[in-house]
Amino acid sequence: MVKTTTHNIEISVDVKYFSQQSVPRDNHYFFIYFITIENKSDTSVQLLKRHWDIFDSCSETRTVEGDGVVGETPVIEPGEKFEYNSGCNLLTEIGYMSGFYTMQRMVDMQEFKVTIPKFEMIVPAKLN
Repeated sequence: MVKTTTHNIEISVDVKYFSQQSVPRDNHYFFIYFITIENKSDTSVQLLKRHWDIFDSCSETRTVEGDGVVGETPVIEPGEKFEYNSGCNLLTEIGYMSGFYTMQRMVDMQEFKVTIPKFEMIVPAKLN
């Protein structure tokens, strides 16, 4: 698991290789990532947008942007967490993702960016 904190918002990421959705002979490797967003500030915040940079070891970096996460734009109260999971496919056994969320303080509607820490996606057999 990797973690980072920006503007008192802690982002934790855990990733798992999902062999059931992977077809190595077709160069299709699927990973599931689990995100926890914890509001350690003293004000409510809302997650508005996401930005991902996805690096696959045999191809160019892909960028994915959009509103919210998994169809939601959650408001996270002070001391609370929002958790979700999603997935990413790669053409190779090794890659990584990183990015940021655009969030907004509810008290003054000020937008700010929160770093998503870089996390590696590696097929377990490659670690041996």
